[in-house]
Amino acid sequence: MPHKIGFVVVSSSGHEDGFSARELMIHAPTVSGWRSPRFCQFPQEIVLQMVERCRIRKLQLLAHQYMISSKIEFYISESLPEYFAPYQAERFRRLGYVSLCDNEKTGCKARELKSVYVDAVGQFLKLIFHQNHANKYNIYNQVALVAINIIGDPADFSDESNTASREKLIDHYLGHNSEDPALEGTYARRSDYISPLDDLAFDMYQDPEVAQIIRKLDERKREAVQKERYDYAKKLKQAIADLQKVGERLGRYEVEKRCAVEKEDYDLAKEKKQQMEQYRAEVYEQLELHSLLDAELMQRPLDLPLQPLARSGSPRHQKPMPSLPQLEERGTENQFAEPFLQEKPSSYSLTISPQHSAVDQLLPATDPHPKINAESLPYDERPLPAIRKHHGEAVVEPEMSDADISDARRGGLSGEPEPLTEKALREASSAIDVLGETLVAGAYSKTWSYREDALLALYKKLMEMPVGTPKEDLKNTLRASIFLIRRAIKDIVTSVFQASLKLLKMIITQYIPKHKLSKLETAHCVERTIPVLLTRTGDSSARLRVTAANFIQEMALFKEVKSLQIIPSYLVQPLKANSSVHLAMSQMGLLARLLKDLGTGSSGFTIDNVMKFSVSSLEHRVYEVRETAVRIILDMYRQHQASILEYLPPDDSNTRKNILYKTIFEGFAKIDGRPTDAEMRARRKAATEEAEKQKKEEIKALQGQLAALKEIQAEVQVGNIQGGKAAPAEALGIPDEHYLDNLCIFCGERSESFTEEGLDLHYWKHCLMLTRCDHCKQVVEISSLTEHLLTECDKKDGFGKCYRCSEAVFKEELPRHIKNKECNPAKPEKLANRCPLCHENFSPGEEAWKAHLMGPAGCTMNLRKTHILQKAPALQPGKSSAVAASGPSGSKVGSKIPTPKGGLSKSSSRTHARR
Repeated sequence: MPHKIGFVVVSSSGHEDGFSARELMIHAPTVSGWRSPRFCQFPQEIVLQMVERCRIRKLQLLAHQYMISSKIEFYISESLPEYFAPYQAERFRRLGYVSLCDNEKTGCKARELKSVYVDAVGQFLKLIFHQNHANKYNIYNQVALVAINIIGDPADFSDESNTASREKLIDHYLGHNSEDPALEGTYARRSDYISPLDDLAFDMYQDPEVAQIIRKLDERKREAVQKERYDYAKKLKQAIADLQKVGERLGRYEVEKRCAVEKEDYDLAKEKKQQMEQYRAEVYEQLELHSLLDAELMQRPLDLPLQPLARSGSPRHQKPMPSLPQLEERGTENQFAEPFLQEKPSSYSLTISPQHSAVDQLLPATDPHPKINAESLPYDERPLPAIRKHHGEAVVEPEMSDADISDARRGGLSGEPEPLTEKALREASSAIDVLGETLVAGAYSKTWSYREDALLALYKKLMEMPVGTPKEDLKNTLRASIFLIRRAIKDIVTSVFQASLKLLKMIITQYIPKHKLSKLETAHCVERTIPVLLTRTGDSSARLRVTAANFIQEMALFKEVKSLQIIPSYLVQPLKANSSVHLAMSQMGLLARLLKDLGTGSSGFTIDNVMKFSVSSLEHRVYEVRETAVRIILDMYRQHQASILEYLPPDDSNTRKNILYKTIFEGFAKIDGRPTDAEMRARRKAATEEAEKQKKEEIKALQGQLAALKEIQAEVQVGNIQGGKAAPAEALGIPDEHYLDNLCIFCGERSESFTEEGLDLHYWKHCLMLTRCDHCKQVVEISSLTEHLLTECDKKDGFGKCYRCSEAVFKEELPRHIKNKECNPAKPEKLANRCPLCHENFSPGEEAWKAHLMGPAGCTMNLRKTHILQKAPALQPGKSSAVAASGPSGSKVGSKIPTPKGGLSKSSSRTHARR
């Protein structure tokens, strides 16, 4: 009868970190499966080796929801692939291919379960994955496979079945049918029947422990049927149906717990764990109550999803498992405890707790897939339902299933470890001479419990060695022990690995001090074991990585080891480009922690070796490694300040384009109490906003002053009329309220073109009383040009005042100007005005400026006199002060009036205010 076939992954063309092809050996709700490398070359290849030569009847593939291969090809071989044994292996034989759906209809939110029916004999299966389907989620063009299931018969058993079938067919045609026709069609008579417990969907959505119990109950049920104990079989059948719901629910809880751990939501993870334990305890209590399960405690493994497939096939055709390639540690030392069932003729009813009734509605008995509400989970990790394609299989009672039986179960061992091979004898000859062949044989045994027992026996032996033992014997025993410890540190079984650490710690902290051995022996222990321990920090098992890293940190702080300064020298060795991600992260983490514990003074850590290692680590491909390197550099800067800077590039704009160096230099600024670039930008922005605010307030104040000046002007004009004086507006025939319209208040010119814009153009280009500053491009009065250059101009810091001529001169030329005495001395302001254009003195007074700048005999350096101007009637003497305060149409005069390239200087308004 076809059943699930166990397999191991022999090779793969590549994988993304954390998604090795060996994950395919595990069937559980929390598995991630295999993923190809990012932007890989196609096709990708995976080779599987089945536990025995078998006849494959059915293949099941659970595809990823969006990393979907367009086509998967299948090949089979009877022997090792040709690249393992090129001169003796046959080539793979092609079986065919299947095409996978691109999943567009579901929006890449469902996983396809593909069943492929084949009929081929072999022991090696090769899968070739072709180009992926393109979609918006698969940005790295990867392909993936969540799980694969192989169902078949042992090859010899299938051959016997075929012979029997042929003989049965001959008898049928000859009319010699001796079998009972009533049994035809029953599942017990069908040689092609596949148990639902062997289906991939069963393991992928069932809690592994509950799945084990279901298989044991199913086995007991078949035994009860054979013995015609039908009441007990009925009770077992009902228990199996109920437990399937229980397993699906526990599988869902496990997925949610793992998601919470990944999000570091440990409160939710703890809640899910307690919920699982409570529910599991309730179910087991009911099973015990109905005499289906012994009251013996269930010893559950610590990491159920890491249990590999090790099913060996039909109980009638058990074969020893062949020697397979060495696997990574997957928690194989943790096995399921077999539940023992008792038969009692009482009725059975497994009730479900009311607190879980809502989950029952999500998991109907007719649907083998748990409908998990996983909206809160990361998209890539959601346990999405599979699309199943049924091929018309009849749903019948399961006939039989196989239990996962481990040859390495501790309780089932008896006898002595197997003898040492010739290679082991040569390799361990020195240890055998000191410790004896029995103990070394246990350390070399293929059974993990013997290896653990050997280490524990060695621990006891070293602890009991008397103080007066000769030093030479003590040293030989220590070296032989370190030889075995070094081998045990590499062991894939956690308990053996932990026993080796326990023994190593005892030797360093107790054995060597007790017998007063020299530091050379301690150095030998550390130097022989630390490289292997560092390698284990890159293990695929997170538990082993943490254990190894914690022990290295603890060992580095031993007073016997700390003074040797050995471990720090290993931690600052540059990371290799091809080193694993876990190894690089562990080394960086150890360095960061030990730096805090040991510092850089006489500890093996120096500023030089730590900084060189950290700076080189900034180029590592893994983000976590670079982040830790930045943290180490900042911690070193806190302690050593300026001496750290010589190991880094200069702090300039080019360096800060690298985000890591920008983070480092901003961290330095925070440590020094200096503002960072972001803070400086924020301050500049705040200062600019404050300046704009002040500018708006000044403009508002100036507008208020302008309004006040207009009121004063109106009062003066009213006073003149009341005093009998003729207003200029009346003299010119202009209404008084429109007197200032179309009038230049500086030169007195009046024109119809002097609108608000026309006046701006007049001020900018034509007015003879104004000029443009060559340095700041503002339009100022000629009479106040010297004052403008010394006090208001943007280049005022470049000018100085000559004490002889009182004019503004460039500071660079001022000494030469004074020394040469070429300038015309200025007279006091009360006696004469001083023209900054022609440098001549002329008669004092405001009106004299008009005559000098506008008259034909006046200033010869006023370039605007060459323009043809339409002169307005001259203002009457004494009236200019009434109109000098404001410009036409209410515009502000003397302030920076908008012009094509500049504006009027503020000094202009002060000049007119004095008039």
